Amino acid sequence: MLSLFTAGNFDFKLRHLLIIGILILSFTTSFLIRSQAAEYGFELNEFDPFFNYRATEFIVENGLSEYFDWRDNLSWYPEGRNVSATSQVMLHITAAGTFQLFGGNSSLYDFTILFPVIFSSLTVVVIFALVRLIGGTTAGLFAALFYSVSMPIIIRGTLGWFKSEPLGLFYGLLGIYLLLSGLKTKNKKIIIPKLIGSGIILGFGLASWGGIQFFVIPIGAFILALPFIRKDHDFLLWSIPLFVISFLSTVLLFERPGSSFVFGLGGFSLIGPTIFLIICFVIQKFSKSETKTRNGLIFLCAILIIGSTLIVTNENSNLLPLPSFRYLNAINPFLTTSDPLVDSVAEHATTTISQSFFFHSILMIFSGLGIWFALSQKLKTKYLENDMLVFSLILGLIGVYVSSAFVRLEVFASISIIILSSIGLSILTKEIFHIAVENKIKKNLMKFSYLGIIILLLVMPLIIPDNGNWITVTKAPPTILNGGSAYNIATDDWKESLEWIKTNTPKDSVIAAWWDYGYWISTISERPTLTDNATLDSKKIQKFAKTLVSSPDQAWNILHETGVDYILVFVAGQRIDSNGESLYILNGGGDESKKQWFMRIAGEPVEKYLHEDGISGTDYFWNNTLLGNLFPFSTLAYIDPIVYELQSETYRPGLMPIYVKDIKYPIDGDGPFRFVHGSPSFMNDDSILLGILIYEINDDYIQ
Repeated sequence: MLSLFTAGNFDFKLRHLLIIGILILSFTTSFLIRSQAAEYGFELNEFDPFFNYRATEFIVENGLSEYFDWRDNLSWYPEGRNVSATSQVMLHITAAGTFQLFGGNSSLYDFTILFPVIFSSLTVVVIFALVRLIGGTTAGLFAALFYSVSMPIIIRGTLGWFKSEPLGLFYGLLGIYLLLSGLKTKNKKIIIPKLIGSGIILGFGLASWGGIQFFVIPIGAFILALPFIRKDHDFLLWSIPLFVISFLSTVLLFERPGSSFVFGLGGFSLIGPTIFLIICFVIQKFSKSETKTRNGLIFLCAILIIGSTLIVTNENSNLLPLPSFRYLNAINPFLTTSDPLVDSVAEHATTTISQSFFFHSILMIFSGLGIWFALSQKLKTKYLENDMLVFSLILGLIGVYVSSAFVRLEVFASISIIILSSIGLSILTKEIFHIAVENKIKKNLMKFSYLGIIILLLVMPLIIPDNGNWITVTKAPPTILNGGSAYNIATDDWKESLEWIKTNTPKDSVIAAWWDYGYWISTISERPTLTDNATLDSKKIQKFAKTLVSSPDQAWNILHETGVDYILVFVAGQRIDSNGESLYILNGGGDESKKQWFMRIAGEPVEKYLHEDGISGTDYFWNNTLLGNLFPFSTLAYIDPIVYELQSETYRPGLMPIYVKDIKYPIDGDGPFRFVHGSPSFMNDDSILLGILIYEINDDYIQ
């Protein structure tokens, strides 16, 4: 191929320019798709990023030593929160460090908004290097392009998504690349730095996002396979322990995950295979050549049986610290939970088959081709090295398996499918071009026809259907602008209300609200909250849920004794006009849509408060619960949800309630609570209602 210039011993050719061009295209595509939310406003997105921003700000302003001693008194009043023991520490440290290096004149808030987009886009280069190591340059380029448009990865790395996944995936994939590169390289000078660096970076990834432990599982399985697929036993005897020691030592530097991971199932999944590898090499060394593999497999079966038995019996014996339920559920999708708090979180929903097809689309077919080609003896020998092939299959199958538990873990299915489909498409491309040359088919016609079909297949999920493709489905306003409601709008209701709290309440005021909004209140309003999105104390969340469905007098006693000064509720809906009267349809994604979860978390019978549709409140709910009285609405009648015509003054199945405004606790009243603030869309009777309602606890109330 045409040489462009020479720099030292490196001969820069036209194909290198092509590689750089495709990587730039991948980075740019990734950046632009992830930045679509800027059209609505330049804000942090979702809830957790606000705490992560505040924690990063603390490091920038106070330094690391203060950070590791920090007990956050704005969280979990009155106990507070030990931040370094309960947070993704490396996310905060990395963001603070990169801001100080590259932040320039930008504000930290703006920097953290861009942070996930930048690191997600940089990861296209990392996955290119990883897949190139496994399946060659062509496969690596396909992987970079696929990663840049993969919907499950995009939706967890958009503008403002200053959460764990973007940085965790960057560190995790980089750590895996360095491990495989260290095991594959022939340059002895860089083997040790790569293996140690792999362990350190993978440890950083785990301290950034707990989900990285699902990269640890395939690494452990790969170590189990190494005695049967590699012959350089002397090298593996020191290189694998070096990596494992480096990784676990790095993890021990952090309080989270720390020792609970190293001496729990996570550490066991690496330490066990490493011990197996060493003993297996000894067994094979003293075995006859014809029985080496058999003896090793017998020992492997024994280890797997013993390990499985230890894990199964661990619940009673407590030999190993167990991870939280959501991680156990990913390992064993057949586990079920009776904890409504876990079930109430949307990202903990089980992935459906239709969702999987939508998320991965045509790549599922190409990943199937990748597995088929990898198992084909002829093609495998021609294109893939044995150990790299085994790792890609292990990572692929385990990634798809664990992602079946939660929608959130679909990122692992995406990575698996990206790697396998890139390998499959790369081999298919090379074989078709080879066939064209061998059979003297018009070479250019064959190439352009094939590329046209492939491009068409890959572009289809990006543009079809119009309002539900991979690109448009990720275009949504930051949550702070629509409250996480069902409405695709951007308003200042939440920002205005949070600012009102900051400027109109005493600094030591304690705000009670459902845990979803805790990080917003503590970060923007700078006021302590009872609970927040860390969900550190499920009993405290349950107590507040029970408070919401208690009678107003009982709730006043509980909140007054707890030291709460204000309580906040959020209602989302839309206004309809009927003969000049403003009526409202609720159930737009605020607390009115979550009330059934409040009841379940509180351990209360739902049927006591809701009609059989599970949404419409009974008279008991509206008249006898704190939540029903804090909602500034009363049921007027029930209408047909299709034609919006009045049908009944009482509930009937299939009908939908409509409401009129009704503030039960006015600001000048003598009840247990006083309405002190309503957000603009509520006060102005806007067509779309994002009502943030704030009530003051009346300390002078006499029951």
